[in-house]
Amino acid sequence: MTDPDHSDHKGPIKATPLLESLFGLDGGAMFGIIPKPLWERTNPPDENNRIAMAARCLLLEWADGMRAMVDVGMGERWSEKERGIYAIREQDGGLRDALSERALDATSIDHVILTHLHFDHAGGLKKPDGSAAFANATHWVQQRNWSWAHGPSARDGGSYRPEDWAFLGEDGAPELKLIDGISEILPGVEVLPQHGHTFGMQVVKVSLPHATLAFVADLIPTSSHLRDPYVMGYDLQPLVTVREKRALLYEASRHDWVLCFEHDPDCALARVELDHKGRPTAVPVTLDQLHGA
Repeated sequence: MTDPDHSDHKGPIKATPLLESLFGLDGGAMFGIIPKPLWERTNPPDENNRIAMAARCLLLEWADGMRAMVDVGMGERWSEKERGIYAIREQDGGLRDALSERALDATSIDHVILTHLHFDHAGGLKKPDGSAAFANATHWVQQRNWSWAHGPSARDGGSYRPEDWAFLGEDGAPELKLIDGISEILPGVEVLPQHGHTFGMQVVKVSLPHATLAFVADLIPTSSHLRDPYVMGYDLQPLVTVREKRALLYEASRHDWVLCFEHDPDCALARVELDHKGRPTAVPVTLDQLHGA
């Protein structure tokens, strides 16, 4: 693991993946053109062809006490029918409980960074009673994704639920900051726009004292999606996803980044290495290793 000079480190001192929920999505949709006999080796489907998925968030903490959350999971505002469709489980109170285990709650969060506004990333912005879950936080979204979410295509409209996030633009709502492109939005936190999955999604790159961490969202949803053709059927521009993924994996392997997989139920953190055929592979990383212990 790279051990940079961090005597003047101003970024987060700690990054902790938090499991908000488990759910399921169709394996064919998750792997696009990849034949089922290949993807089911690593992601066995249930009787309805759904593979296990995590909704994972990332808690960032600074030495001065500032805290940020990257994505907020599915949330709890789902009907029983919807819970059955998406196989939502281990979910109610999941993020609250994960914060509580660390003597924190939603009021402790100063910033919420949203990779994009799909329901499995932004659904937790509201409490079950409809009030803002992170009332004290500044919310960060790419301008292009905010605009697209208000008028998505027929193909991806079902992934955006305005009832989860549209309140951010209203009077009395938590502060909303719209980002235009690549930017360091907080000390040590840079956002990198990606447009293959949906317009204006952003990877969140974090400079830690002992490592660089990239929260890769739906660019690489699980550790099984590292190779070029492993692209979701949900992606609006799959060839763009391939290019974006190649570019990010080049940087990750060259500079020894750690990737945080938002949807992998088993592997939260991994470095990227090339196998004997030059294909990227995930090498799991522990939290202790991430933080130089």
